[in-house]
Amino acid sequence: MKKLILAFSLFLTLVQCSKIASESNTDFTIGAWTGADIAETEAEWNKKLSMFSEHGLTDLFLSASPEETERVAHYASEFDINIHAWVWTLNRPGDTTAAKHPEWYAVNRNGDNSYNYRAYVDYYQWLSPFSAGARDYIKSQMRTYAEIPGVASVHLDYVRYVDVILGADLQPKYDLVQDRQFPEYDYGYHPIAREGFKELFGIDPIEMEHPELSMEWLQYRLNAVTTLVNEIAEIVHHENKLLTAAVFPFPEMSRQMVRQDWASWNLDMALPMLYHNFYRQNLEWIQFATEQGVRESHGRFEIKAGLYIPSLSPGELEIAIQNAIRGGATGISVFDIGSLGDEHWAVLKHYSDN
Repeated sequence: MKKLILAFSLFLTLVQCSKIASESNTDFTIGAWTGADIAETEAEWNKKLSMFSEHGLTDLFLSASPEETERVAHYASEFDINIHAWVWTLNRPGDTTAAKHPEWYAVNRNGDNSYNYRAYVDYYQWLSPFSAGARDYIKSQMRTYAEIPGVASVHLDYVRYVDVILGADLQPKYDLVQDRQFPEYDYGYHPIAREGFKELFGIDPIEMEHPELSMEWLQYRLNAVTTLVNEIAEIVHHENKLLTAAVFPFPEMSRQMVRQDWASWNLDMALPMLYHNFYRQNLEWIQFATEQGVRESHGRFEIKAGLYIPSLSPGELEIAIQNAIRGGATGISVFDIGSLGDEHWAVLKHYSDN
C-alpha cells in the first residue's frame, strides 16, 4: 500500500510538472556535470551518450583535458548533446605552470599566500585576479578550450575568491562557527590590489580597522573578477562559442560569501548551484534563489538551475524542477551525472518528453 501511495504521489507530481512545462512556452534544457572518467573508449562513450540522449539530456558539462573534450564533443554530435568545456578558473590546484609563479597567488588578510596556505581543503590553491600574469595565463587556458571544434561553451567554475563564509551545513564539517569574517578566509589582499586601492582612496585596506566592512573594498575586489570574466567573454565569443559559468546561488549571497558579482558578467548562461541542503534550506528556497538571479540579470543571459542529486529523491527532484521553473529558470543541470539513479533518470525522461 505504501508503495502504491508513493507511486501515485510521484505520478501527480509528474502531471503537475508537465503542466508547468507546457505553460512556460520555452525549450527546457536538461544538463549534467561530469568528469571524463565515466567512459574511456569510443564504444563506451557512445553507449553512455546514447543512454543520456534517450533520457532527455541536452547538455553535458565536461571536466577534461582539451584533447579529451574535443574527442567527446565529436562523439556527442551524433546524439544532439551539447558539450561544454568545464574549466576551473581561479582555483588551480596542482597547476605546475602557475606553481612557478608564487606572485600569481591570492593573499588573505593575514598575508598568507594561497600557494602555501590552503584554506579549508588541500585543493584550494587560488590565483589572484589582480595579478596580470595570472590573468594572462587563465585567459590563455580559456582560449585553448574555446578553440576546440564542436564545443558549445567554455564553462567557468571557481571563478571567485575563497569562501569567506561557508554554507551553514558545511561549517560543522570543518569545526567552524563563522559568525563573522575571519582574516584567514578573507582573500583579495594581493599587493597589487592593496596598492591600487590605496591610489584610489588614500588608504591601504590592510590598515583599516575593519576592512571587511568597507563597501568600497568589497566592490573593488568584485570588479577584479568581473573584468577578468568579461575579458574571457571577448576571447570565447571571438571563437563563436558561448560563455557559461557555475556560480553561487544568487547574486547578493554570492557577493557576500565568495566575492562573486555574477549578475554583472557578460555571460550567455549562468548555472547557480542551488544546493539547498548546503545552506539548510527547504525546496521552496530553490524558487526564491532562482528569482533573485533572474531579476538581477535583467534578461541578459539565461538561468539554468543547478541541482544537487545526492540530496534529492526522485520525487524531490520533480519538486525542485517545478520550483526552478516558477523562479524563471529555462533549464536545469544536475550534479553529478553519476549520482542519478534509475528513478531520477525516469523523472528527467518524463520531463523532457513534455
